[in-house]
Order: sequence, then C-alpha cells, then structure tokens
Amino acid sequence: MKTNRRAFIRQTAFGTASLAVAASVPQYLYAESSKELFFKIAVSQFSFASQFWSGQLRALDFPAKAKELGISGLDYCSMFFADKAKDSVFLAELKKRSEDAGSYNLRIMIDGEGVLGDLNETARLKAVDNHHKWIDAAAALGCPMIRVNVEGDGDPAEVAKAAADSLNRLIEYGSKSKVDVIVENHIGISCNGDWLAGVMKQVNSEHCGTLADFGNFCINRTKPKTNDIAGYMETRCLEEYDKYKGITELMPFAKGVHAKSHVFAANGDDPETDFYKMFKIIKQSGFKGWVSIEYEGGLLKMYSKDTKYLDDYAGTTAVKNLVEKAGRMA
Repeated sequence: MKTNRRAFIRQTAFGTASLAVAASVPQYLYAESSKELFFKIAVSQFSFASQFWSGQLRALDFPAKAKELGISGLDYCSMFFADKAKDSVFLAELKKRSEDAGSYNLRIMIDGEGVLGDLNETARLKAVDNHHKWIDAAAALGCPMIRVNVEGDGDPAEVAKAAADSLNRLIEYGSKSKVDVIVENHIGISCNGDWLAGVMKQVNSEHCGTLADFGNFCINRTKPKTNDIAGYMETRCLEEYDKYKGITELMPFAKGVHAKSHVFAANGDDPETDFYKMFKIIKQSGFKGWVSIEYEGGLLKMYSKDTKYLDDYAGTTAVKNLVEKAGRMA
C-alpha cells in the first residue's frame, strides 16, 4: 500500500520521476489505518480551486480528480460552472462522468446569487428566485441538496427572520424535485454559530440543515480592496467566533461537515484547528454522514506564492489523511 501511494504521488504535482523526489514528500501523506470510520469521506470542488481558475482543470474533470484520491463523495461549487445551471447537455455529461467514477453527487454549493437575508424584500425575493435554477440543476445531477448562504446586514433578529423566510421558500420549491436546502457558516453573521442555529430552529424542517465548516467562523473581517477572489484572499480576520463552540452548536442540524485546512505541522496535524477535538464533537453529536475535505492552501499558494502551502492535490491528500486519523481516534 505504501509503495503504491508513493508511486501515485510521484505521478502527480508532488513528484515527477525519481525515488529521491518521493522520499522528500512529508511522511504524513502516507498515513494509513484499518479502523473503520463512523462517517464517509467526500471532497469539495473548492479544494482544487487554483487548478479550476487557472484552467488546468475543467468542471467536468472533478469526478475523475476525486477518484484519483480514492474519494467517492462530491461537493460541487456553482462558481466553477456558473453559466451551466440550465445547460442540460453539460449537466448530463457531468452526471455521466460521476457515475463512471462510481461517485455520489452530494450537493451544489451556491454562491453569487444574491443575499437570502437581505432586509430589502424585493432584492431578497430576487435572490430566492435566482436559486431555483440551481435546485433544478441539483435534481438533474442527482444531488439531494444544495448549499446556500444566509448572510445579511442589519439587526440580527430581522436578518434571521428574513433568512428563515427565504429558506422556507426554497424548501417549498425544492420539495417538487426532492432537493433539500442546507446552510453553511460561511459569510458575515452566519459565521456566528448561535445565530445560525437559531435560524435552523425558526425554519424547523427536516428538509433544511447546516453544513458545519471547521474554518468559517470569522465574524469581523477587513473589507476586500477588490470585489473578487484575489481581493478577498488579502483580507484579515479581526474577530473569530469560537470554532469548537460553533461546531457544537451547528452539529444538531448538520447534514454535512466541511473539514477545512490550510497548513500542516511536521506530523501532519493542522496547527490552526484541533481536528481530534472537532471529530470528538462530531461523533458525540451522532453524525454519521459525509465529511467533506476542503483544502484552501493551494489557492493561498497561488495568490501569495508562499511555499508553506502545499499544492491542491498534495494538500487535499494531507487533509484526507488527517481526517482519517482524527476520525479513528474520536
């Protein structure tokens, strides 16, 4: 098994031809264990963001890329095929490729379609309508859910009320094609675990839940200089909600989990997040669903040129091994 993994990595971005290159790969990329996990492993398309945005990968390549890692659960990102929501030919081909890879299409994560917690009702209802095409796309792919954002500016109680109304409208639309709606702690006020848990209680539907993300608990961030991913990558978090408290608050409603990481210590652990503590919280909640890897270091490497970050493939492999290790120890 170890020899196979080394040969495998040498064929990817982490190595080229020689055993000397393979020997330089951090040993944590070879982590192995046989103990069964209490959850299933998926991967977010965003883990390969630098390759999608640089044109090295196409959206249709995602199922095969995940299969190379031995991962069968797929979290799609709408941003990588934003103009294809209504393209039946594209969606049919993507579904075929996922089937050929033996994959499970879990969800499409939707961004850039408006603010579902907007206190301007006209703008909010437009945002709701913008999401309908993605529910239809999820149904075409065989995804049982979409992930949305419920941020908004203004009084938190009023934003929560508006967000709950938007979610109920989307649940109603999704019920026609059996597509559920889940919310990630992702932007602004939704990064407050207690607030987002409160929205879930207001909605109170088995067809709505959370996508609990390890890394999205910044409740106060500097403003981006430009309204694009490059501008956002240069922002700094000024205030962070307690991530362990937040995950504990979101897990009772969780229909998915994002294991997010950026960098690794010499032993393969994440110095920013205690994965062992996180997986104990997850296990204690009774969750048995899909934990999706979301590695962002490759994107940070692309923009910062900082060598402390691994590339997309090696970093995703490292997160996978850490998830397996922490999951088995939970």
